[in-house]
Amino acid sequence: MPRSFHISVPASSANIGPGYDVLGIGLALFLELDVTIDSKVASETNEDRNNCKLTYSEDSEGFATVPLKSDENLITRTALYVLRCNNIRSFPSGTKVHVKNPIPLGRGLGSSGAAVVAGVILGNEVGQLGFTKQRLLDYCLMIERHPDNITAAMMGGFVGSFLRDLTPAEIERREIPLSEVLPEPSGGEDTGLVPPLPPTDIGRHVKYNWNKDIKCIAIIPDFEVSTADSRGVLPQAYTSKDLVFNLQRLAVLTTALTQSPPNPDLIYPAMQDRVHQPYRKTLIPGLTEILSSVTPSTYPGLLGICLSGAGPTILALAIDNFEDIAQEIMNRFSKKQVTCRWKLLDLAYEGAQVSHT
Repeated sequence: MPRSFHISVPASSANIGPGYDVLGIGLALFLELDVTIDSKVASETNEDRNNCKLTYSEDSEGFATVPLKSDENLITRTALYVLRCNNIRSFPSGTKVHVKNPIPLGRGLGSSGAAVVAGVILGNEVGQLGFTKQRLLDYCLMIERHPDNITAAMMGGFVGSFLRDLTPAEIERREIPLSEVLPEPSGGEDTGLVPPLPPTDIGRHVKYNWNKDIKCIAIIPDFEVSTADSRGVLPQAYTSKDLVFNLQRLAVLTTALTQSPPNPDLIYPAMQDRVHQPYRKTLIPGLTEILSSVTPSTYPGLLGICLSGAGPTILALAIDNFEDIAQEIMNRFSKKQVTCRWKLLDLAYEGAQVSHT
């Protein structure tokens, strides 16, 4: 019998200043998948060897370059991993997946995290596996090792997260399992017939409250920064002074963002950071000046400002004056010959969602 369903997964912003690899928020900008499964029309769909026809809307980010083979595309490769962990070799015959992706790629808004979450949910749905969100999170964290974006995209809202220490037996299964579903010749015909199941409850998280008057202004420069490059500029060790600086602010920020009315005199200094932002200034023209000079005193309504994830997107939290704040940051980028766009976003409080039609 034909089936159809819709998957939506939010973008996310990680770190929120001092919460490097700890804090994340789900943002109301959604990667969407429309999926139909109908074996009767399989011969008409031009599906690939994994029984999947993958298409993207023309207004999707990266439309011209995204892979359309199911064992090369991050979303469907992830779904294949989930299926193969559960002894299902390929998609059901007649599977069609249509993707609409408005999340900018390589900009620090969790595009890869959203793709991984979408892929894990896709595998769960097409295989009718019946996993909970918590179990799906385990599959995600075997692929994307940083729980801040993944947890925010899956669970939504404002979250803190960490990966628990694995036992010696679990460590044997910690390889990145996308290698289990690589296309030939990287993998091979028999690669990943039965990939190892992820350990249980790899990630732990807590969902904080959030004052819903606080909106997120995302100023998105027109260039990409890879996560590998942005991590490559970070030091291997930190002084205790810098770590204490961040821990103190992290402890204050998680409560300050829940309070009403929000207090810029508390939030702005609590969003300062010494662990990642100072080192990423070499990759993002004008970063130091923007983070230090756009303040609540010069722009009423602004609460705090930080780099979104690995950047180059700037995230400003505000309750008013959104366009003026965005325009000021874009003007400062413009002086460095960097063009930008901006979006005003609410939080995605429910995280990833599936609806059956």
